[in-house]
Amino acid sequence: MTNLLAATDLACRRGDRLLFEHLSFGLESGGALHLEGPNGSGKSSLLRLIAGLLAPEHGTITGNDSRAYLGHDVALKPRMQLSAELGHWARLDGANERLPAAMAAMNVTALAGLPSRHLSSGQRRRAGLARVIASGAPLWLLDEPTAGLDTASCGLLADAMAQHRAAGGMIVAAVHGPIGLACPQTVRLG
Repeated sequence: MTNLLAATDLACRRGDRLLFEHLSFGLESGGALHLEGPNGSGKSSLLRLIAGLLAPEHGTITGNDSRAYLGHDVALKPRMQLSAELGHWARLDGANERLPAAMAAMNVTALAGLPSRHLSSGQRRRAGLARVIASGAPLWLLDEPTAGLDTASCGLLADAMAQHRAAGGMIVAAVHGPIGLACPQTVRLG
C-alpha cells in the first residue's frame, strides 16, 4: 500500500523555539497515528501543520485527501443553537445528509435546540466530534479528542473512529494516553 499522508523531514518552529526537526512518517488508508509527548512538545503544532494551518520550518507534507481538524476550541458560537452551528459547518462541507447520523453517533441530537453556551465541556467536545464525522473527510486530525469526555462518550468516539478506519479513513490524534484506537502507529515528540 502507498502512503496517503506522508511527512518528510519536518521541522516546526514557534517563535524562537524549535519544537521538533527531522520528523518523517507515513499513513495508509485505514491507518491511525498517535502523537505523544509532554505538554509543549509540538503535538498540536504538528496537527496544525498537517491541517495546513501552519507552514513547516522545513520539510514537506503530502496527501490529497481532505482533512477535518478538531482543536481544543470546538468553534461554537455561544448564542447560536447547536443545530444551527453544526448545520453551518455541514453546509460548508457539503455534508447536510450526513449530519443527523453524525449527531446521533456522538449523542448530541437531543441538544440540537440549545444555545451552545448551555453545553457542558463534554457536550461541546461531542458536538465538535459530530462535525468531524459529518464532514466526510478521509483524514481526521484530533487534538486530545477525549478531553472532557465521560466513559460512555469515549466509547462513542472509539466506535466512530473504528467505523471511519474500516471505511478506509485515517486518523492522526494528539494524545496523552489510549483513546480507543486499535493498533495505532506512534510518533513521540519532546
